[in-house]
Amino acid sequence: MRAKVRAVGAQASGRTRRRTGLVAAGGVLVLAVTAACGSGGGGGTSGSGGFHPVKQTGGTLTVWVDSTRLPAAKLYQRQHPEVKMDIVTYDGDANGSNYLRTKVSLFNRTRKGWPDVVFSSQNNEATWAVQDGFAAPLNKGRIPASTLSGWAKGANAPCTVDGTLYCLRNDLSQAVLWYNEPLMKQWGYQVPRTWEEYQALGEKVATEHPGYLIGSAGDPWTPEVYMWASKCGANQVTGPKAVTVDTSGPNCTRMASLLDTLIKNKSMSLSSVFSSDFDKNKAGKVLMLAGPSWYGGSVFQGTFKTPAHQIAAAPLPQWSGDTAPSTGNVGGGTWLLSAHSANLKAATAFMTWVTTSNDYQGKTAPGYPAFQAAATAWLAQQASSGYYAGDITGTLQTAADQVWDGWGYGQFSQEAVWAATVTPKLTAGRTVTSLLPAWKDAIVNYARADGYKVAR
Repeated sequence: MRAKVRAVGAQASGRTRRRTGLVAAGGVLVLAVTAACGSGGGGGTSGSGGFHPVKQTGGTLTVWVDSTRLPAAKLYQRQHPEVKMDIVTYDGDANGSNYLRTKVSLFNRTRKGWPDVVFSSQNNEATWAVQDGFAAPLNKGRIPASTLSGWAKGANAPCTVDGTLYCLRNDLSQAVLWYNEPLMKQWGYQVPRTWEEYQALGEKVATEHPGYLIGSAGDPWTPEVYMWASKCGANQVTGPKAVTVDTSGPNCTRMASLLDTLIKNKSMSLSSVFSSDFDKNKAGKVLMLAGPSWYGGSVFQGTFKTPAHQIAAAPLPQWSGDTAPSTGNVGGGTWLLSAHSANLKAATAFMTWVTTSNDYQGKTAPGYPAFQAAATAWLAQQASSGYYAGDITGTLQTAADQVWDGWGYGQFSQEAVWAATVTPKLTAGRTVTSLLPAWKDAIVNYARADGYKVAR
């Protein structure tokens, strides 16, 4: 049978990412949620009281995806024509839109409408999906332990509540330093190993090659690339509904100063890498771009149409004297199984396939798979593609284990906070340094609105 494909809500943005994720492969974080009995009504509750499935009647499998994951759902349908599917596209909760939770709340009130499987670009959906009775447990006999053990270390930590797994991580989004290798060689520049060298190079580029860029500070995930990598303590989730927020420490202020310097001399853009302005005026002027693993395929190859044999990847710079290398993480995304599904067998089969299959994750997925066997296949695919100027395998593998675990996954969206509080004022001429107090206050307000106890 052919799948029915339709769209709801806002269309997905061009980013793969995507948002707020935990440690890409290496850290463990206490999730900010205390499991509660499902509040959805209509059966299919999950939480501390156990999981009680609704009557299993089968039927059409309803899958919600963003536009980036749409090809995955279509591929599954082609490979499994016996499964009747209703594939729905939505914004994927990009940039913390909260669309999914809003719709689930409506479905909980009307007691109908829940999709069977959902992809979200957010890594923090379990912080509400469990307490709202939407997410079904996956490690209680639904998916074999032998399969679950295949995920990268720490990858599914954002999905784990009180020892129960409620979602599956789609991909890792560890940040690295992408750069144009031919230009670097032509101009006699060395890839910076420290942030101090990175800033010095930006000042040199601004003077010697004005108009060229070594970074962008115009996206909502800017703090996840720079502040997270700098070990800024703005988002330290310390326990269920507890967070420590400090934007005044040296790890925050020195990165803010670096950004201010490069923004002022225009070697760092204030346009989003997915904006029409960047695509038209800046895409061909990128010397370097710090960003997640999916930038290589989605941004350079896909959006910018950068020719082959130009883009290479290096480790993200570190501060001089720091002996514990760290990087940030921009998204990754998760798959959730609905506790209200009357088609759990088919839904689980799809979730397992879409997160582990080499046919999708290993061959065509835009980002670094969280499932280790698929990641190996994906890296081999990148190496054989002939697109990159050198092998990016080692750089991405190393960065996957260096995502700093001091940046948490609260229910609130750090991207939404930054986009509402910092980005507009940067565009208006303010500095990052001057906005650190306002950023802190905004995080505190967002966290408290979601019921967090905040230490400052």
